[in-house]
Amino acid sequence: MKTITTLACTAAMTAGAAFADGHTQNWDMPMAYSATNFHSEQGVMFAERVKEYTNGAINITVHPGGSLFGGGDIKRAVQTGQVPIGERFMSAHANEAPLLGWDNLPFLATTYADNSKLWEAARDTVNAQLADLNLVALYTCPWPGQGFYFNKEVNSSADTQGIKFRSYNSATATFAEELGMIPVQVEAAELSQALATGVASAFISSGSTGYDRKVWEHLSHYYKVNAWLPRNYVIVNSQSWDALDDATRAGMQKAADETGAACAAKSEELAEFYFAELAKNGMTVEDAGPKFLAELKTIGEKMTADWLETAGADGQAIIDAYNN
Repeated sequence: MKTITTLACTAAMTAGAAFADGHTQNWDMPMAYSATNFHSEQGVMFAERVKEYTNGAINITVHPGGSLFGGGDIKRAVQTGQVPIGERFMSAHANEAPLLGWDNLPFLATTYADNSKLWEAARDTVNAQLADLNLVALYTCPWPGQGFYFNKEVNSSADTQGIKFRSYNSATATFAEELGMIPVQVEAAELSQALATGVASAFISSGSTGYDRKVWEHLSHYYKVNAWLPRNYVIVNSQSWDALDDATRAGMQKAADETGAACAAKSEELAEFYFAELAKNGMTVEDAGPKFLAELKTIGEKMTADWLETAGADGQAIIDAYNN
């Protein structure tokens, strides 16, 4: 953390000097998902709003698809000041900070309204955790509900034994292991290649990922489960944020608030569209069967209990606040 802080302070002083002499600050913003994904499109809209609301003081260039930093490297790049801002999948960091897995608790908040309520319950605690990581969250945006992709019919865990399963965080790896599958860490930008080469032949994600990656070229079935609605978050290096004057921060936060709301609305609008597109391209899209769903819910209860053990009192406080 000392190294991270030193590097970040250097970056912030450079940014601060640029702002102090009246020049526009040019910020690079790496994003992990393709340019046509709604998160990336909303990121571009965020950049446009920031430029407008800061009167041109901050000019953000969005780099989608892992083109500047791979998804797994974005958080550290922002932490260390290699870039001042970036977007990442929040629960990808649950191994480092278990609290950040708050949005991957299976079957706790399975609608957009409930997911928003859960984020409100978690916001202050999550922001405190991010401050310890030298980060400030400007906005978050949910994905549609998570379901399972397979290349065959699956009715229960008897059909999933030994399958290579693409995981993107500890929660998805746990699901894989509990179902007798073999988890393989694969970033979204590498998913198509992983499916084509047999590195993975199943995964859990939203309809968005399947649509973006045209997974119908490799897989045949999508099972609606709606296990959780995970969130991406746009994060800023703390020193870069603190180096801005009050008016610039206020303009950026206004842009962030508007984009977060617009992004959530777009996610909800697209959820059914993605299912229709998967089906149109030949995939079987259906609800998970009762036996498979019952197994998933049993696994989900265990995962929530395990998370509470690692997240401690802060994790329990989030669930209590949500339930109340």
